[in-house]
Amino acid sequence: MDRLHSQLARFEDAFPGFRTEIAEGSVVATPVTPHHGRTIHQVWSSLEPQLAPEWGVTSDVAFPFDEENEFCPDLAVIPASEVARNEIACSPDLIELVVEVVSRGSIHRDYEVKPRRYASRGIAHYLVLDPLAGHCVTSWNPGPDGYRGRDTVPYGPEVTIDSPLGRLTLPTAGLPVDPRSRPRP
Repeated sequence: MDRLHSQLARFEDAFPGFRTEIAEGSVVATPVTPHHGRTIHQVWSSLEPQLAPEWGVTSDVAFPFDEENEFCPDLAVIPASEVARNEIACSPDLIELVVEVVSRGSIHRDYEVKPRRYASRGIAHYLVLDPLAGHCVTSWNPGPDGYRGRDTVPYGPEVTIDSPLGRLTLPTAGLPVDPRSRPRP
């Protein structure tokens, strides 16, 4: 892409209360629930103070990967200078850590589609928080077909991420769990 351009800009006001992305060529709108928002808030509040000043956190900003995939991660750690620019879209090559919070409509994308795309772009760490299953999945060591390392940790203990950003810890004991949740393998 000569110029970073968000295809999602044209859908900006079309789906209030939904998070909109382009995945595998389809526009996908996922409803946002209180548990989803609360998880994002708690993770952001935990991660941001641990980052060096040159890094910042952003949410729901478009990251155009290609014509078929434009993701709006729940949280992405990118250079603070890019956060300060306040653009609607950023290059995925800026992402050092990406966090997705699973919702009923995003299970396939968060566990299957996004890890392949994020890893293929060299994003060092991918963190999935799943209020439906009550666990956190950490993925690292990106390769062309996905992440080569992966751990699933039930909510409760702190999760540690050893990354180029430093050693980050995320408390999971207070993260919300959907009352209808069923553990997922």
